[in-house]
Amino acid sequence: MHPADLSASGSFAPPPAAPRFGVNYTPSERWFHHWLDFDLDSVRADLDSVAALGLDHIRVFALWPYFQPDRALIRPRAVEQLGALVDTAAERGLDVNVDGLQGHLSSFDFLPAWTRTWHRRNLFTDPDLVHGQAAYLRTLAAALADRPNFLGMTLGNEINQFSTGPHPDPDRATEGQIDAWLERMLAACEAGAPGRIHLHAEYDATWYQDDQPFTPAQAARHGAVTAVHSWVFNGTAQRHGPTGVPTEHHAAYLIELSKAWADDPHRPVWLQEVGAPAPLIPPGHAAAFTEATVAHALDCPGLWGVTWWCSHDVSRDLADFPELEYGLGLLTNDRRPKDTARALARAARAPRPAPAPRTTALAVPSDLRARSRCAPGGPVYDAFFRLVAVGARPTAVLATRAHDPAHLAARGITEVVHPDQVLTPHGRRGGART
Repeated sequence: MHPADLSASGSFAPPPAAPRFGVNYTPSERWFHHWLDFDLDSVRADLDSVAALGLDHIRVFALWPYFQPDRALIRPRAVEQLGALVDTAAERGLDVNVDGLQGHLSSFDFLPAWTRTWHRRNLFTDPDLVHGQAAYLRTLAAALADRPNFLGMTLGNEINQFSTGPHPDPDRATEGQIDAWLERMLAACEAGAPGRIHLHAEYDATWYQDDQPFTPAQAARHGAVTAVHSWVFNGTAQRHGPTGVPTEHHAAYLIELSKAWADDPHRPVWLQEVGAPAPLIPPGHAAAFTEATVAHALDCPGLWGVTWWCSHDVSRDLADFPELEYGLGLLTNDRRPKDTARALARAARAPRPAPAPRTTALAVPSDLRARSRCAPGGPVYDAFFRLVAVGARPTAVLATRAHDPAHLAARGITEVVHPDQVLTPHGRRGGART
């Protein structure tokens, strides 16, 4: 999808003819702390190694405290360096999505001092703080707006983790307050760079956690595309092992689950983060997991693209990361491709026909307090994967839309089944046909 396909209102166009393939860029030297000692030659070498895989885009993380250390100070030099990185990517044929509000990365929180401790204010509701965030996002977007390879802004990385438990110091907000915050932040991005692909992205608690104020409806209705982040350390790999059907299809499940909440039946979905976390996915199986995960995601109609986590390993010179974070890169710190990189490169090169519609839909509850039914071990989750295990290609539909002929027809759904029709001793009993 070219940015010109988007209207100034931020509405979205159909997904590209072929899904995009990219990677979340983690610098090989100094990780995201490279912004403190920015070395464009090192970035060039990193992006050469990414481009050699045949990928077409990267997702870049501008660490918020380094870019906006004071509410009234957005560092011009940092913004200039971000522009240089985007230009360097363009020289290598790579488009760039930029995350603004970091936010949370690899188990660490990165929030400016003017939001915490003695200056503690709510990230989502304090008027001054919200104004500062909007100014920051607008500034980054405007600085990149004239670059053809700038895809657009993501508000921040999994910022929903700040909104409730298990975060130890959450910035609590209501669903309505989060709605207003999302609208304000996306409008700021649109004001800075009209017509680009501006979106927000949360971790899977949005879909699975009953008390999350970031909701599935927000994920599927705000912004240009729906983003999902698939990590099988959420109980999936623990329950089903590295080769289990739910493990290999978890990304596809989230893609299809998200469609239940979309108002537009053809809204694109971006698999914006997915990776092979050791030891749940043993290093020797990581390439096979990558191949299976990507293949099943590509079998989902309306997929915008796949963006793997991540480009380069975290250096062992850095301390205090969880062990799994050090080895998630497609490439080593000296920029050598691993088997996972080769698997993703093969998928990016392979021609693929557009997937057929998924005609069987599993009904999912619209009650936000029932989201845990869709989580690992829940009846929706279990029913979905039982269908997959017998060869079906299910999607999802809200139970409140299960008898809406126009909605079902627009999505190509001809049969709706309910979890209790699947999870019986005798297997699937059949569903309501449209």
